[in-house]
Amino acid sequence: MNSIRLRLFLILMLATGFVWLSGVVWTQYSTRAELRRVLDARLAEAAQMVSSLISDRRIDISEATDLAAGPQPNTVSGYSHRLSCQIWSLDGTLVGRSGGAPQGRLAGNVTGFANTMVDGAEWRVHTVVNADLGLRVMVGDSLAVRNRLVSDVTKGLILPALLILPALAALIWLSVGRGLAPLNRMAGALAARDASDLSPLETPLRDELRPFGAALNGLFARVASARARERDFTAFAAHELKTPLAGLKTQAQIAAMAEDDDTRRHALAQIQTSVTRTDRLARQLLDLTRAETVRDDGASVSAATVLHEIADDLARMAETKSVEIRPEIPDRDGTVIGDAALLSVALRNLLENAIQAAPEGSVVDLSLHRDSGNLRIAVKDRGPGIAQTDRARATERFYRGADAGAQGSGLGLAIAAAAAGRLGGTLTLTPRDGGGECAILVLPVTGT
Repeated sequence: MNSIRLRLFLILMLATGFVWLSGVVWTQYSTRAELRRVLDARLAEAAQMVSSLISDRRIDISEATDLAAGPQPNTVSGYSHRLSCQIWSLDGTLVGRSGGAPQGRLAGNVTGFANTMVDGAEWRVHTVVNADLGLRVMVGDSLAVRNRLVSDVTKGLILPALLILPALAALIWLSVGRGLAPLNRMAGALAARDASDLSPLETPLRDELRPFGAALNGLFARVASARARERDFTAFAAHELKTPLAGLKTQAQIAAMAEDDDTRRHALAQIQTSVTRTDRLARQLLDLTRAETVRDDGASVSAATVLHEIADDLARMAETKSVEIRPEIPDRDGTVIGDAALLSVALRNLLENAIQAAPEGSVVDLSLHRDSGNLRIAVKDRGPGIAQTDRARATERFYRGADAGAQGSGLGLAIAAAAAGRLGGTLTLTPRDGGGECAILVLPVTGT
């Protein structure tokens, strides 16, 4: 059942039907009980009246029985209010009976109310004993007549309700539709929107729709932020790639036009530098994409193994700058990280940044320690460090401080921070005692 309107309609109709049916049952039960009480009181009064009239000698027995029976039945109504009366002597002789009374005895020798079967019909009888005259006065009422009376009263109440039920169903259907109108208006407003319109919903919302509207506005804000990041990413990437590509073109033209070997060799060296920079930038863009997308759980591996591999891979880069990588990594450390690829991305970028920032002849320290269930990886250099004014924005994409070298792309720290976040950890940048910068990765341990 996909229609909310139909679902609400059926729920309301079932609830209304249950209440209505409960009312019918209660009405029938209460009507039957009240009618029985009233008719029983009438039987008792009629029996007492006959006994009193006979005792006072105000009327003879035949007149008393007809008086107790009441008026003739109304043939139009379909049921009779006429009672039946019998007077018996205490020795079992019929003394008198009303017209229309059954031939059989209405009740036995009990006094008070009793239900009896007479001539195949069930009767409600009240018996009074007149000891002074030695008579037993019985006044009875047919239960079939009583049941018909209850049925007629119940039908009189139910039939109007049945006639009203279709009108009630129509009103419920229209009311549910009107109640859902704000949701339809919201759907219409969303359908009429352009795909590029990510502004918040401004339509006044009912209380029940406000959480839904707030969730949509939150989604719009997140999508708008993601699109803005994508635009910035594209613009910054194009700008960063433009510089080395322009240098490649210029140096290639110089090499082609050079008349001496020294000029040609210098141009080729500049081309190699531009290619290296472009290659690193392209790899960093791929690393950033991986670090900021949904985590792809890689194979778990020892953190010490990853650090040794990264240090070995970047040893040649460090040698070209006369920088030494000094690892302080336990050879037998069994600390396991859940995604080796993300850890590798973070460490490679931190170590590359440190090597580029380190002056010639200096040392870059790489250490691994386990502390209170977390893994602490530190990369320390003796470079100029991060200016205090740039520290708050150091991990933003493509952000480069005023003192950054020309070779930097502004992506290394952003990639490391994003990868650390995906691993459930943090990246902290602090000034190093004696000069330089200290980058610390704190990561949760998944096993040993």
